[in-house]
Amino acid sequence: MKAEPTARNGMTNLTITVDVEILRRARIRALQEGDSVNAYLQRCLQDYVDEEARRKLAVTRIKQLFDEAPAHSGGITFSREEIYDTCRD
Repeated sequence: MKAEPTARNGMTNLTITVDVEILRRARIRALQEGDSVNAYLQRCLQDYVDEEARRKLAVTRIKQLFDEAPAHSGGITFSREEIYDTCRD
């Protein structure tokens, strides 16, 4: 896989090696869905590079929700054994 050094409109060419039959089937599916293999791969690459940021944002949001949650244990704690015993009942 190689990226061409010349960029136009913020885009660059990318050369990859793929099985002929896989590419044929991908093109057929893309046509059936009104899409292109190029557009699909561009979305995949975008998702790939954005994945870590989305994960970090999700973790931050979950922590916020825990901090903002109205539920509180009132200082009551449970041992691991007590929790497992409750789950078995």
